[in-house]
Amino acid sequence: MAVKIRLKRMGAKQRPFYRIVVADSRSPRDGRFIEEIGTYNPITEPAEIKVDKEAAIKWIGNGAQPTDTVRNIFKKNGILKEIHESKKSSK
Repeated sequence: MAVKIRLKRMGAKQRPFYRIVVADSRSPRDGRFIEEIGTYNPITEPAEIKVDKEAAIKWIGNGAQPTDTVRNIFKKNGILKEIHESKKSSK
């Protein structure tokens, strides 16, 4: 089973709000998911991002692949840097 960390669109027309979820890659965008690990609101200035870092690190460590947009969000929050440093220190 290929697991992805991706955005689930919520909100009204012209007012998007996203939840960052872990889901099977075969499930629909707004369909079934395994776990919700954060939120992303691009409407606010600056964009409001809330992510459970421990859950994100756990899922990426277990092999979940973030989409390009989620990877950029994680990069802004420093999650990818933490993962890289933890892999580097464990060697």
